[in-house]
Amino acid sequence: MDNGTSILELKGIGEKSQKLFAKVNIHTVGDLLYYFPRDYETFSEPVPISQVKTGEVCAIRATVCGTVNVKKVRSLTILNVLVRDAFGGMQLTFFNMPFLKNVLKPGSSHIFRGRAQSRGPVLCMEQPRIYKQEEYSRYLAFIQPRYALTKGLTNQAVQKAVKQALTYYAFGPDPYPERLRRQYDLMDRQEAMNNMHFPASYEELVKARRRIVFEEFFSFLYLLRENKEQCRLLENEYRMIETADTGRLLEQLPYRLTGAQTRAWQEISRDMSSPWCMNRLVQGDVGSGKTIIAVLALLMCAANGWQGAMMAPTEVLAAQHYEGICQYVEQYHVALRPILLVGSMTAKEKREAYEKIASGEVDLVVGTHAVIQEKVHFKNLALVVTDEQHRFGVRQREILAQKGSNPHVLVMSATPIPRTLAIILYGDLQVSVIDELPANRLPIKNCVVGTSYRPKAYQFIEKEVRAGRQAYVICPMVEEGEMEDLENVAEYAQKLRAALPADIQVATLHGRMKPADKNRIMEEYAAHNIDVLVSTTVIEVGINVPNATVMMVENAERFGLAQLHQLRGRVGRGVHQSYCIFISAQDNKETMERLDILNRSNDGFFIASEDLKLRGPGDLFGIRQSGEFAFRMGDIYTDADILKQASQAVEQVREAGGGAGGSAGGGVPDGAGGSAGDGVPGGADSCGPEGSVQSRGGPGGNTQDEEYRRLVQYLHEETRLQVDFRTI
Repeated sequence: MDNGTSILELKGIGEKSQKLFAKVNIHTVGDLLYYFPRDYETFSEPVPISQVKTGEVCAIRATVCGTVNVKKVRSLTILNVLVRDAFGGMQLTFFNMPFLKNVLKPGSSHIFRGRAQSRGPVLCMEQPRIYKQEEYSRYLAFIQPRYALTKGLTNQAVQKAVKQALTYYAFGPDPYPERLRRQYDLMDRQEAMNNMHFPASYEELVKARRRIVFEEFFSFLYLLRENKEQCRLLENEYRMIETADTGRLLEQLPYRLTGAQTRAWQEISRDMSSPWCMNRLVQGDVGSGKTIIAVLALLMCAANGWQGAMMAPTEVLAAQHYEGICQYVEQYHVALRPILLVGSMTAKEKREAYEKIASGEVDLVVGTHAVIQEKVHFKNLALVVTDEQHRFGVRQREILAQKGSNPHVLVMSATPIPRTLAIILYGDLQVSVIDELPANRLPIKNCVVGTSYRPKAYQFIEKEVRAGRQAYVICPMVEEGEMEDLENVAEYAQKLRAALPADIQVATLHGRMKPADKNRIMEEYAAHNIDVLVSTTVIEVGINVPNATVMMVENAERFGLAQLHQLRGRVGRGVHQSYCIFISAQDNKETMERLDILNRSNDGFFIASEDLKLRGPGDLFGIRQSGEFAFRMGDIYTDADILKQASQAVEQVREAGGGAGGSAGGGVPDGAGGSAGDGVPGGADSCGPEGSVQSRGGPGGNTQDEEYRRLVQYLHEETRLQVDFRTI
């Protein structure tokens, strides 16, 4: 078996189960092997109820006392039962599981496993799993992998398929040379794959994960360096001059740009006027005013007679950008002729848009990635403004180059990243930092509370809705006793509807919905037809709703601080006071101190740097991965040291003949490396005649060079570990 072998070749997988695996993007054996567990379960011996700690997952061996109490609140069935052991009692609560009335009979004993909580003086568990003694004993000796699932696909089915794949897969020699593995303490690839899925011990799991994370970072950074070499000194085909149009817009705005905004705008203007093609990232906190900088750049482009494109991650956000630009045109008589281009438009609407773009009748196209599809032909595209989720790399440049265009690229990022990591991760870009917030912004009021505060939080949400505002409630990944994301959000929404008055409109949003359904929900929310939106973190970049004033995050302890700050950025966008409620199921000192950083600060750069300090190996599977770099396994905060080592290894391989050479020093803010004054990207590379990059290492004939070249070939062929590198 190899990467391309269909999973139908595995015993026990037929057409029906193949369709279920396809729903989680598993089509081949290679897909299956790289479908790593989302977390792991370690089963410990049951503890006496008197020793149970709130906020922690545990198992108890207890006897059912009395009869089960079942009640219905609208569409929600709630089942409560009291259980006891020799040391104390606990209340168990189950939702929409009325059949358990026949299982939890008075006097029957079971093992219950879940997260303990307290409701005042009462100790309780919601939705614990129920085991028989012999069944639970079988789990005690092993670390159990838990995979992300879909309806109909069980964890056992995935485990069984993975075991077969690991048995019959032809791994072959490790593509990473032995000397590299020794230097960076990397486990053998086959051993790592086995231990990622079925770890022999926690120590072996940590080693296996280190290998996979290193490989993922190495692959990303190597291709990033290649992207840098190909893009860094492209000749500027659309050299521009600053016109009066941008100055007139700035004079008419009801506010003045902050110092950081002014600095970023000057850097962009200088880039587009230089002999070299711009490849710049604007890194700014949520609400720091990045959009107006993008509008100024697009206006300068149009004033010079060229076309610009602005791409957003969702259709709803693209439509909001378009409407905002149209307001600039109407209110300030800005000389832009914008058009919207998104996938949901009718064939006729798209055809008309294509004609206007090709003729030059419009000079700004706002849309999703549909903007660079084959059918779109620009007359003279000179500037592309995109977001970090749609990194604009070599392939996109090639698509546009085939249409006769090598545009300037401006990438907008709302994730503040500590400078030490930004230098590595943004190695192909020059970086402008907007680290000031406009003076008229109302600071968001924050609170970090335990689960006992939840009823008060619901009352507060009701109060805000009655005042005409809206709210978000964020549900985390699946936890003990909860279901998968889809059911989890739906079930939480049911509980919320039961807790709020019937006239308050509650809707759900999650990543597994069809794009059209997601757009419909977000449009309804933006139009204020929905009062409370219960969502997974898919909402992070989805929408701009100034009327939303409450962000409530459940199980906040399971997110990185940087991601919590991103979620908080969904509110505080209008004139009304906004609030963020972080609910933690754990009340231990370390957790509360970490979350208190959000309570004390709204500064994303400070929060990101604190996140980097606080996260460590102990958080390997406890905190949700965060930010725009959607690595499958690695996390730039938890694994910062591995990231730095992978960067060092990339330079080592390139210098030894596995690449063109070059420094990792790109991506620093202007003034931190290289000369910013002439628009040539800064950094430590030396440039020869006519801007050619001089390699500090060349191809050689020794064994090391040959091993490195084989590794490079593997990197180009194996893309499963790459960070959504469709754009590179």
